[in-house]
Amino acid sequence: MQKPLHARLLILLGIFLLPLFVTAQGSYIPFDRDYYQKIERYEILQGKNNPVFHTGAKPYRRDHVAAFLDSIANDAVIRTSVDQFNLAYLSQDNWEFVSRETPLSEKPLFNAIYKRPGDFAYYYSDEFDIHVSPVLYLNGGIEPDNDRNPNRLSRGVVLRGSIDKKVGFYTYFTSSEAFFPSWVKGYAEHNGAVPGEGFWKEYNADGYTYFSALGHVSFNITKHIQVEVGHDRNFIGEGYRSFLLSDFSNPYMFVKLNTQVWKFQLTNIWTQMTADVDYDRGRPTDGRYPQKWFSFHRLGFNVGKNLNLGFFESVMTDKADFNYYNPIIFYRWVEQSLGTPDKVMLGIDYKWNFLSTMQLYGQFALDEFVFSEFFGQDGKNSKRNKYGLQAGFKYIDLFKVSNLDLQLEYNSARPYTFQEKVDYQSYSNWRTPLTHPRGANFREMLGILRYQPIPKLNLTFTTMYQLYGADPDEETNWGGDVLKNRLEGSPTGLFDNVIGQGIENKVVQTNLNASYMLRHNFFIDASHTFRRRTAQDLDSPATSQYLQLAFRWNFIRPDYNY
Repeated sequence: MQKPLHARLLILLGIFLLPLFVTAQGSYIPFDRDYYQKIERYEILQGKNNPVFHTGAKPYRRDHVAAFLDSIANDAVIRTSVDQFNLAYLSQDNWEFVSRETPLSEKPLFNAIYKRPGDFAYYYSDEFDIHVSPVLYLNGGIEPDNDRNPNRLSRGVVLRGSIDKKVGFYTYFTSSEAFFPSWVKGYAEHNGAVPGEGFWKEYNADGYTYFSALGHVSFNITKHIQVEVGHDRNFIGEGYRSFLLSDFSNPYMFVKLNTQVWKFQLTNIWTQMTADVDYDRGRPTDGRYPQKWFSFHRLGFNVGKNLNLGFFESVMTDKADFNYYNPIIFYRWVEQSLGTPDKVMLGIDYKWNFLSTMQLYGQFALDEFVFSEFFGQDGKNSKRNKYGLQAGFKYIDLFKVSNLDLQLEYNSARPYTFQEKVDYQSYSNWRTPLTHPRGANFREMLGILRYQPIPKLNLTFTTMYQLYGADPDEETNWGGDVLKNRLEGSPTGLFDNVIGQGIENKVVQTNLNASYMLRHNFFIDASHTFRRRTAQDLDSPATSQYLQLAFRWNFIRPDYNY
């Protein structure tokens, strides 16, 4: 039996690259917006680009984060007791790579368990180190208009380490049973997939049960080239959302190459994704699902001390083609030379740190473009001009209040963006979008206010407004559902396609969350969510109130802002 293309690629990597190990290597830190914001705020306060790594490609490596923490330990950005706490917390979380002393636990259990605040158990030597900790999430909530009050139980294990300080590894797995808030359940029912998880089984008639497993192996092949082979998610950009590649969909198998030289960083990602799912009575069935292949590269470079620009290109194809595995090829040229209708996207992202407190950032992702129709009077709002746009602003220490941070973000995507005319080439994975949860045909405004008044307490207020166009049925396509064929079911012609066409929906949602860290990476969360949706097909607004309390241990706080 012939080996699949990804297997052959991994064998080639193993044969030619493994002997070249030369430098220390850490595993990657899971992308947690609360955690990453603590790192990125200090870059903004410095008013310049991160001196160790580019922040546009996430997740980050532990050894890189540790080096950045060492560089700011005596910097003026560490101003308050809260900053000192954050520095100590992040350093303790990556202690094996931090050059400064990180204290042991004062009272370890049985003198063996939790000798380090962040590790249930660990072993460390020059040849081998391993860190293992439990994972737990337990929450209960009240949503008066829901048939069943939301609740969730997730439990599992997280393990990381390295071999010879050259090969980093990470694995995480949990088993979950969940009853979601009404709008999350509605999203899962519409897409046939649990957001961020994919495969699910029915639990107590109207609940979901699923198993999550993530993992990767990473290593350096030269001082400036790193390789990661894993099954996980990636995120590109500086925003809360991403139009290039986000962490919203199901984890997928990938090979990633990061090359960082001088002011440049080239990120290559080659993945195998799930194109579609077979269902039996509305439930995913066990079996082999259709697959597709996604290739992505982004070249980021620092312009001066405080501006970073990134240029990206990606291709989605229903057939694996070795031509796309060239790390520096222009995908559009390959697609045309092969005579294939593969889905190619181009784009740019940027960030600019200024005044030692502020950052401007944004993205532009181009799906299809016809110059004459974009600028000509006769081609207004052409269906062939499809793109996603993001503009954002961050203000650290708002009004000179320490650890009060503001983020504002605007996102929009024109109708039919990310759709494709060929099966299994839409910008999706496991029936969920690879970028924004809403897909396309929408506008969105986000505001996030974060405040850390005392070291262990974090307050976050998020407000969201969305305007989007929905389809009345499965056969009609107004351009918002990325899973539909862009040539089928459209009630419009080539022109006069506008954002919000179809059944117009407006959503206003707010969330206030308080997280208190009882001990290292063990939090108690209390939150309240208000959601109001108005639509042309509703007699009155659909309103939800959701109040919840949760305990989480080495678990990323769930986000239902979509």
